Amino acid sequence: MNPQRTLATAGRILSQIRHDPRTIGLLLIVPSLLIGLVAWIFSDTDTFSVIGPSMIALFPFIVMFLVTSITTLRERRTGTLERLLSMPLGKGDLILGYTLAFGLLAVLQSSIAVGFAVWVCGLTIEGSIWLLLAVAVADAILGTTLGLLASAFANTEFQVVQFMPVIVFPQILLGGIFIARSDLPPGLQEISDWLPLSHAIDAMQAVATDSHDAAYIGGELLILGAWIIGAIVVGSVTLRRRTP
Repeated sequence: MNPQRTLATAGRILSQIRHDPRTIGLLLIVPSLLIGLVAWIFSDTDTFSVIGPSMIALFPFIVMFLVTSITTLRERRTGTLERLLSMPLGKGDLILGYTLAFGLLAVLQSSIAVGFAVWVCGLTIEGSIWLLLAVAVADAILGTTLGLLASAFANTEFQVVQFMPVIVFPQILLGGIFIARSDLPPGLQEISDWLPLSHAIDAMQAVATDSHDAAYIGGELLILGAWIIGAIVVGSVTLRRRTP
């Protein structure tokens, strides 16, 4: 891998996205709008103060997964990826370039979502808002890398969407949004412990309620980081030059 090639790949991706207003809107605005919709639905109750942190983890994760996986797959289907890899550009350079480009977008996305939830929707954060932002960014980057991994196995955009019930939906159901993970039936709680979104939601809730110290949050961030690195490595190994 070469840092210059990685940065060049990231620059190319950001340049393409800059000329696509719909993708920019989907990445930067839609998660906040969805968070605002949830806050509006529960405006007459205290429910949003309970589930709000989970929504900050959930919506950016889903959006980054979809946009990244479809964008990467499209480059492979159109032959762009094959032409790039015929040059002195390794698969690791490509995957890291995508991760860096969408990681920068994840920082913007998470900053907007957190700010909107706190200062517009009135979400109360007892802990450090900067720590909350750090977890939100890691969660969005996790969605990016899992999207890159899914794109390596998909042949069409429809197949990317089919990965949602396999990769995303179980994490939503077992992540503690609908029922506390400690109240899950035996077996499901153990499965939940191995799912990365569960740790993102746990960290969000811990920061929002200030129920754990920074060491606990750091441990959850390390778990998310391990998943991110693992997805990058597996995605680099399994990435195909072109869809048959």
